[in-house]
Amino acid sequence: MPQTCRCLIVDDHPMIRKGVKGLLLEEEQNFTVAEADSAEAALEAIRQENWDILILDVSLPDKHGLEVLKEARLLRPSLSVLIWSQYPEQEFALRTIQAGAAGYLSKDCAPSELLAAIRHITSGHRYITHTLAENIVGFMKDGQPASPHDRLSDREMEVLRLLGQGKTVSLIADDMALSVKTISTYRARILEKLNLHTTADLIRYAINHRLTI
Repeated sequence: MPQTCRCLIVDDHPMIRKGVKGLLLEEEQNFTVAEADSAEAALEAIRQENWDILILDVSLPDKHGLEVLKEARLLRPSLSVLIWSQYPEQEFALRTIQAGAAGYLSKDCAPSELLAAIRHITSGHRYITHTLAENIVGFMKDGQPASPHDRLSDREMEVLRLLGQGKTVSLIADDMALSVKTISTYRARILEKLNLHTTADLIRYAINHRLTI
């Protein structure tokens, strides 16, 4: 672990940021901690300073956390990122690890596990839970994703998530700064990959797999 560890917490809920910050400052004397409440604020902070660890939520108001992870890794290739999210681990963790995250934890974990993950990552290691390790081994052994939606690209996954929230193709196009035609193409690919037939099927699928958070 660095002599002084610089940590940036990115979450749009102030109570969550304060809680994690308080935990770190109470338990880790060598930490300096800053906060960001949006993707834009986080990326600006990353441009301005070389952080040792980024604790990143997936659900941000202005950009999905997976996109923030990719941009952060481009800006600071050595930056260690811990994804801390409401998404179930089995539904999203492998995708973030493949994108360069050093670890993934669900927000229902105990404070002691969050601290353990942060300590492990700031010591230069990845933090892989037992469940995620089993998923990784299964993927390497079988070459098959654990869930049908693991076959989706990151863009397709984002479109599925937004469809699951009840957004129209036009609204999704605005959110993602893409054309309606492009989003419609993504929707068609998702239907094919998931072997579904209608947008209502996609909405039910996203809700049932808790992908709409």
